[in-house]
Amino acid sequence: MRILVLGGTAFLSAEIARQAVAAGHDVTCFARGTSANPPDGATWVRGERTLGAAAYAQVAHGWDAVVDVSRDPVQARDALEALGAVTEHWTFVSSCSVYADHSLPGADESAALLESLPEGQAGSPETYGESKSAIEHMTLGLVGEKAHIVRSGLIGGPGDGTDRYGYWPARFAANTGTVLVPDIPAAATQIIDVRDLASWILRSAERRLVGTYNALGDVVRFGDYITESRRIAGALEDEVVLPSEDWLVAQGVDYWAGPDSLPLWLPPGHDGFQARSNRAARDAGMTLRPWQETLSATLEDERMRGLDRERKAGLSRGTEQRLVALWREMQR
Repeated sequence: MRILVLGGTAFLSAEIARQAVAAGHDVTCFARGTSANPPDGATWVRGERTLGAAAYAQVAHGWDAVVDVSRDPVQARDALEALGAVTEHWTFVSSCSVYADHSLPGADESAALLESLPEGQAGSPETYGESKSAIEHMTLGLVGEKAHIVRSGLIGGPGDGTDRYGYWPARFAANTGTVLVPDIPAAATQIIDVRDLASWILRSAERRLVGTYNALGDVVRFGDYITESRRIAGALEDEVVLPSEDWLVAQGVDYWAGPDSLPLWLPPGHDGFQARSNRAARDAGMTLRPWQETLSATLEDERMRGLDRERKAGLSRGTEQRLVALWREMQR
């Protein structure tokens, strides 16, 4: 197949391009390339999506499949208008952040969505869900009969730049003897390996699969994830300090992601955020490797990148030590 990846230089889009090349497809990546180059074997067309529909002049010819991971509705519409008519199959990688309610575990693709960002308004980090919702709406409106909408959840595995899924195995692997963990053993985690997601997107394009699907991993209890992180890191003898959620909030620790956060810990009302149904995608051919394999590969990648590097998510070592001391003092 002749495949155009709008991107192809970062994490998921790069993995899609890499797997497509390995499968023998003719792959073109349309990207600026400011942070990385496309995978070897792919044709690189340098392009700047902020220039509008005219930016696609070099690639505005027949494609068997286009894959777009955009989060900006303006740029997504430009691509759809420039390439939709000359493409046989269109994949848009959306997000489960499009859903309006994250409280109900097991919800499927029929759940209500956030209101779309107004027409012509550019996306921002603060309007991520609304932006993805808007792109879904315009994709279905412009190329709906050939559209595959992929609502991904948290993506993990080697190369993850968000530092969320890898925080815990890397933290235990640092061998400091004490690790602060939120006391939420029964909470749900739901991560899909980037390699599995890319594989399903590619195989779906080969099959011309259309429709909207939650592309998610299976649910794993946070306690099981922590236990396995300790095991593969060789840290089963380390002390685990388990402060309450209320105490962590009172100390200014953030949920989920970002500096001074505890990754994968969610605020109240988000019981379904990492516990949505992936049955439809499973029935449509999505396959998942064991989550323990993803975790091991993630730790290997973390070791290569440096266990003590500055991270985008998680507690700094100094902050963690301060919190451990405070919690112990309170327990006396």
